[in-house]
Amino acid sequence: MLRSYFTIAYRNLIRNRTFSAINIVGLALGMASSLLISLWIQDELSIGTQYANGSNLYRIMENEIADGRIVTDEDMSGILSDELKRQFPEVVHAAGFSSKEGHILSVGTKIARQTGHFAGADWFKIYNIPLLAGTAATALNAPNKLAISRKLAEVYFGSPQAALGKSVRFDNKADFQVTAVFENLPATSLDQYDYLQNWELFLKHNPWLTGWENSGPGVRIELRPDADPAKVNAKLKAFLRGRNKDINATFDIQLFLQPETEAYLYSNFKNGVRAGGRIEYVRLFAIVAVFLLLIAGINFMNLATARSTKRAREVGVRKVIGAERSSLIGQFMGEALLLTTLALVLAVTLVSLLLPAFNLLTDKQLTLPTQHPYFWVLLAGLLLVTGSLAGSYPALFLSSLNPVRVLKGTLRFGSGVQLFRRGLVVFQFVLSMLMIVGTVVIYRQLQYIQTKNLGYDRENLISIPGQGELAHNYSMFKQELLGMAGIQAVTHSHTNLLQNGNTTDGVQWTGKNPTLAIQFNNTVVGYDYAKTLKLKLIRGRDFSPAFGTDSSNYLINQAAAKRIGYKDPVGQPLKFGDRPGKIVGLIEDFHFNSLHVPIRPLIIRLGETWGANNILIRTQPGQTKQALASIEAICRKINPKLPFTYSFVDDEFQKIYKSETVVGTLATLFACMAIFIACLGLFGLAAFTAEQRTKEIGVRKVLGASVASIVGLLSVDFVKLVLIAIVIASPLAWYVMQQWLQGFAYKIDVSWWIFALAGIVALGIALITISFQSIKAALMNPVKSLRSE
Repeated sequence: MLRSYFTIAYRNLIRNRTFSAINIVGLALGMASSLLISLWIQDELSIGTQYANGSNLYRIMENEIADGRIVTDEDMSGILSDELKRQFPEVVHAAGFSSKEGHILSVGTKIARQTGHFAGADWFKIYNIPLLAGTAATALNAPNKLAISRKLAEVYFGSPQAALGKSVRFDNKADFQVTAVFENLPATSLDQYDYLQNWELFLKHNPWLTGWENSGPGVRIELRPDADPAKVNAKLKAFLRGRNKDINATFDIQLFLQPETEAYLYSNFKNGVRAGGRIEYVRLFAIVAVFLLLIAGINFMNLATARSTKRAREVGVRKVIGAERSSLIGQFMGEALLLTTLALVLAVTLVSLLLPAFNLLTDKQLTLPTQHPYFWVLLAGLLLVTGSLAGSYPALFLSSLNPVRVLKGTLRFGSGVQLFRRGLVVFQFVLSMLMIVGTVVIYRQLQYIQTKNLGYDRENLISIPGQGELAHNYSMFKQELLGMAGIQAVTHSHTNLLQNGNTTDGVQWTGKNPTLAIQFNNTVVGYDYAKTLKLKLIRGRDFSPAFGTDSSNYLINQAAAKRIGYKDPVGQPLKFGDRPGKIVGLIEDFHFNSLHVPIRPLIIRLGETWGANNILIRTQPGQTKQALASIEAICRKINPKLPFTYSFVDDEFQKIYKSETVVGTLATLFACMAIFIACLGLFGLAAFTAEQRTKEIGVRKVLGASVASIVGLLSVDFVKLVLIAIVIASPLAWYVMQQWLQGFAYKIDVSWWIFALAGIVALGIALITISFQSIKAALMNPVKSLRSE
């Protein structure tokens, strides 16, 4: 029996080559897309979960409640980690962790810029990163200690064992001893670094972090396995009260735990409550994967039920000779699974061919995990779900046919069957419309971000790190540069121009309510800051060497002026910490952080000979190459043993929105795939409809019908279905995209024309698909079509 089932299935596959090919290709594309998305999702879900003790690992977060809003971040005091170990018996290990830093590491003639962090002595106890040399207890327990990755050990010393105990020079200033070599971090590690330095050294360089009022680094802890996180959270909430003297009735800092396993996917907080993050993209593409499978499965159902008249007589004969309905269902489900198996083989082949390009696009290292049982479970699940979805309705429908009516030739399909087929087509195009609208909105939002006026000119702006002797010789460096061709202006900033996380509540002004603790972002800059960035001065002036008192004066942005409340802030007194001065300039608001957050109050201080961490150079348009040569020559003169490194501010800006860019590209690709698969099904249905109406078309042509009228006749029903899909999908798409845009402080409006454009695209593609078969049928010789009947 099984052999006969297989023979029948094979014959039907060969006999109906066109429809079989449409089914197999449609299913293959849907499954290949879903499989790619599944691999991407699995990788996203695995980030930060590779540690054996991961369920006990937490990050300390804070809700800063001030000025009528709640801001959540992980910036802590530098002494918090040690205090937690003393005060909380539930904490097994705790370690501070600084933001990423870049330094020039040299060993003999081997010199290169590397990135790393400062970390507490418990770091390797918290995270079970394999150590190839050294021990977790001694890796970071003294200021001159250094832990490096296998990669650095091999680059500088040849092997991990050869690196142990050797000396590495930092920025040609200080030497550190390698006391541990750790395994290269996997791509699934949320923190990526190639070296770690001792925490006490970090506090020595940043003594302001040894008090409770200032913050900057993060803190990671490991709880005892039997500890109750809820109880720890309850104690953490009020931990800083009594320690931080700034906390009062209007300003509070409440600490809480965030599981390490959630840090990557749930990084966004709103009003102190977790509000998503990367998990939104995971959910989005999981839905896309289901959509693509549904669209491909609907193709199969539609074509199978449409061609049911071709199988009706076979069903009638088999029922007459005693076939049970269950055996017929088994046969048709078997045929569906056979087609699905062929499609799955094609899908896996496509995925293996497309993975290198997909990895390049998503910046991942995905592979087909054929060695893991879960991969085969995934394939089996994909086969069964898709095969069952595609074959269930046709099997149930065909097996229910009345054999007497079939063999008498009186079989007529009711309106319910046709309504079901049309509903499936509408559903396909609803899903396709959702994806088209989503793609257009995401693309426009990305374009808006990339072209929005940031309040400064990021073109022809170069940033170089103030490494080695550059910071100490900044004045000389600047003067030499300004004498070179192609250089327009030079300044520096203590903070990253694109990511300024420095905040303070230590700002006083005339008329301020002394009980309020209002947060201001702040930075230290050099002369010509406004000139170099091309910031717009609304009133007042930039810092200038002509005014000796500017060392204690301030520039503020419009958001700060509004919060302070001065009607005309220029010339008004302002005190930052213990530095009284006055406001000399009001700058138009500009973006110094991501467009995901609104512009916050900013205070800019002068420090021409201090804080030159980031040197900013504006070049003359069209002379960037010449300017770079000049910059490199002077850098090499000041830092002869260090390599020259630089970046374009515009490129760094694009990197901030890399995730959104990748999502936009993937959305576009999968939306195109959805439309293509849907149109494959439409092509098949149009071909079948034309085939069924061959005699009618022939008669109409004999009676004088034009090609255009016949094309319209065959197309009008499908066009109606697509129009219904557009009407249904538009409000759904509007709601979904409004929710996605809530993650941006600055966003586009979802205009009506986006839906009109998406509708025109969907309708146009559908018309092209239908017209191909319609025109082919309309041009057929009526004599041949009538003779064939």
